[in-house]
Amino acid sequence: MTAAPRDARPISRQILALAVPAFGALLAEPMFLLADTAIIGHLGVAELAGVGVGTTVLHTVTGLMVFLAYSTTPAVSRFLGAGNLGAAMDRGRDGVWLALLLGTVLAVAGWVAAPSLAGLIGADGAVQDHAVAYLQWSMPGIPAMLGVLAATGILRGLLDTKTPLIVAGVGFAANIGLNFVLVYGAGLGVAGSAMGTSAVQWAMFVVYLAVLYPRFRRAGTHLAPSGSGMRATAQVGSWLLLRTATLRAAILFTVVAATGLGTATLAAHQLVFTVYSTLAFALDALAIAAQALIGRELGAGRKEEARALTSTMVRWSLWFGVITGLLLAVLAWVLPPLFTPEPAVQAAATAGLLVLAASQPLSGYVFVLDGVLIGAGDARYLALAGVVNLAVYLPALAGLGWLATGAGTGQAPEAGAQLALLWAGFAGVFMGARALTLGLRARSDAWMRTGG
Repeated sequence: MTAAPRDARPISRQILALAVPAFGALLAEPMFLLADTAIIGHLGVAELAGVGVGTTVLHTVTGLMVFLAYSTTPAVSRFLGAGNLGAAMDRGRDGVWLALLLGTVLAVAGWVAAPSLAGLIGADGAVQDHAVAYLQWSMPGIPAMLGVLAATGILRGLLDTKTPLIVAGVGFAANIGLNFVLVYGAGLGVAGSAMGTSAVQWAMFVVYLAVLYPRFRRAGTHLAPSGSGMRATAQVGSWLLLRTATLRAAILFTVVAATGLGTATLAAHQLVFTVYSTLAFALDALAIAAQALIGRELGAGRKEEARALTSTMVRWSLWFGVITGLLLAVLAWVLPPLFTPEPAVQAAATAGLLVLAASQPLSGYVFVLDGVLIGAGDARYLALAGVVNLAVYLPALAGLGWLATGAGTGQAPEAGAQLALLWAGFAGVFMGARALTLGLRARSDAWMRTGG
């Protein structure tokens, strides 16, 4: 096989060509859930609360299963860089089959376990009834949702982020229209919203298959899965699943700590975390560009280009962090009143946003290096480093939570001071630990394995 030729475009253009469309496509799944929430919100409080419980479960599933895209993208791009398009498409096909298999298992288990899951989160009465209805009728769409993740990973690996943007945009528009008809026109309520979203997920998956099928044929790839290919994807995916689980655990334990500090602190934490998640989409888009480009260059055996790409993206991420940090610091007093009229929550949120603003350059550095190492296929290191990071963070969080309760002084600090302590832990200690483990790895050559 002959390595793929070098891309003659400047590095900045290569990155932007992938990152900008990826940013739009990344917003698709949250927008699906947001549209469901907006449509259901006019039915009543119990219905809205039930959908809130249901979307919490679905967010967890999609968050953990994102490895289906993150394991497929670097594998496809690496084989593409090595000049082996057939192997690239074979690995992509196996990723789709693995997604459908996992999705089917999760859908059946989710339908059966929906009442228990809703109760575990704390729903009861009418809220639990609506949560169960939403969860159960969302389950038929889970295989398609995961299939879309894997198919998106294939296209990213082929350096195509525009097609996922188009499919996501059309799917989002169709989702709004269909859900409105099913919820209000057909009178199906919460179940209708979930049915509409499931149907649109399957329609999007079919579109992806239509886009990919000609590429499979040109590469000589058969549609039947390969057992060894599925095992290889699952092996990488299992490490990425562990990596993602450590991130989710850090977020969950931070929420638990905020919950123990009172309603105002918890509400303010939710506001700050919403801002953090929104900014993370932009950083994730840059990380996706890193996955595809680093995989291609290492597949082609071009270590120097991989280093140059890494250096450029790290610089971009740091400057992005500085700019967004300054902007966030200015808006820290403006944003909270837009979300809540409560003065105590506003003050606490402002304190948390200021800490978040100060941590933005660090977050940018972490997100991009995470994408670089995923693109290099360094999943095992990322997983083990994630366990170490979590082990460092949890005792620090416990200590900061203890200070936030005022146990040492006998008087609890104000909500703003409490939230500042929590975000100093998450954005400082946890992200700092991630920056250290990722930075040390990136400085070495251990992750720069070349070839297909």
